[in-house]
Amino acid sequence: MPVQTSDQKWAAKAAGGDESAFRELYRAYIRPVYWIAHGILGSAPDAEDVAQETFVAAWRKLPGFELQGESILPWLATICRFQAANRLRQKRRDQAHTAEAMDENLPATVSVEDQVITSALAERIAQEVGSLSELDREIFRLCAAEGYAYQAAAEELGVSHAVVRNRLSRVRTQLRGAVKEASEA
Repeated sequence: MPVQTSDQKWAAKAAGGDESAFRELYRAYIRPVYWIAHGILGSAPDAEDVAQETFVAAWRKLPGFELQGESILPWLATICRFQAANRLRQKRRDQAHTAEAMDENLPATVSVEDQVITSALAERIAQEVGSLSELDREIFRLCAAEGYAYQAAAEELGVSHAVVRNRLSRVRTQLRGAVKEASEA
């Protein structure tokens, strides 16, 4: 029997109504989801709202959900893109009904091609993160996804500050390479 990834375990538990498992998914992916939303909307407050809405929608959709891949990020990214597109449509409707000038920073449309690239990129990053050693995945999760300082992550994992710093640097270099490959493809 194949070994389940932590995302598969958390998703299965959360789909069964386990709120603590859902909190684990939230902690692991709130930052990447926020940055996807920010990339689409270009506004920190809107990105925060859409990131929250993404997880509310995910919680509603989880019953009966079965994660097919190793990472739940591509699924969350898809939900996020729909939430962001809804937010853009709502902002355009609101602006159409006000006398205020249009916000030049507000995109007129969401480019389907850009969103496909974003989805493919999220999948590529998820694959790359899935290929990391368990320690590297944990360092990445704590520092990159949850915002831990190197020392706090080192204490959490029982390793030295230098181990966290060096491994995270290597992981970031590896992910940058994967992102570059995906964008050139």
